[in-house]
Amino acid sequence: MMRFMSVLHADHSSHGGISDFLTDKLGRFGEFLDEVILHGFIDTLKLVLFLFLAYLFMEYIEHKASDKVKGAMTRAGKLGPVIGGIFGAVPQCGFSAAAANLYTGRVITLGTLIAVFLSTSDEMLPILIAGNIKIGKVLTIILYKTAVGIAMGFAIDFALKLMKREKEEINIDEICDNDECHCENGIVASAIHHTLSVSLFVLLVSFAVNAITFFALDEVLSGSVFALPVISHVLSALVGLIPNCASSVALTRFAMSGVISTGAMMSGLFAGAGVGVLILLKMNKRPKENAMIVALLLIIGVVFGLFADLIGISLT
Repeated sequence: MMRFMSVLHADHSSHGGISDFLTDKLGRFGEFLDEVILHGFIDTLKLVLFLFLAYLFMEYIEHKASDKVKGAMTRAGKLGPVIGGIFGAVPQCGFSAAAANLYTGRVITLGTLIAVFLSTSDEMLPILIAGNIKIGKVLTIILYKTAVGIAMGFAIDFALKLMKREKEEINIDEICDNDECHCENGIVASAIHHTLSVSLFVLLVSFAVNAITFFALDEVLSGSVFALPVISHVLSALVGLIPNCASSVALTRFAMSGVISTGAMMSGLFAGAGVGVLILLKMNKRPKENAMIVALLLIIGVVFGLFADLIGISLT
């Protein structure tokens, strides 16, 4: 009898364990659908309008604008880093995506592209506001990132001028050739084709990146190695390169909780440009140039993240 009761008890415990296991997995699956699938769709939808307007603008200036208009745009490009730095500071990664496309078509300079990428903070601003960080601290961080973006943008354009590298003429045809967009169907049809093509690419990559960050990013960032000086800035910059808003959310959250310094957070945010880098890698068929841009983002991010800690920029 005792043996029979023990079997019943074991069977009941087994069912309880299985039930708990299934409940945990189903709960985790629901979270997975929200964080990976739903956020992937939402993040991609946020980009669609920016991408369409960027491509429509590029198609217009390539096929409709006069040489005088194109010349005026080239001259206006000298102030591009200022405009890029200001627009990049808006908490919306769509600007970095648009900038990547505009640079690929050589509508904007490399300095302007870098200014946008460096000043972009993706989801940092809403996270800081939700965390009740003092507005003065938030504005300091935004102004610092914008100032660095503008300064580095001008420095890069000036360096290229000293190297006697002439600004390349606007060239949308290269994008059309790479994407087989059939531009003869009109600028609107071509812009829609580019937008859908790039959006699908971003969506698929977002699913993959979301899945990886969902399972691993928090654990990686919370590791003790992130507490080490300099190394934390380098690792944060590498995390920032992840083409997804999850990296900016994680970096900001861990800085707020004291796991990493504010400067380390900024190293990651300087290097990160949302999906801007991802689109640049897809559309700009110049691997060495793309590698150089990524290296610049990492180096500038680490240097000015360390400098932020040195001069005492902090969330507290």
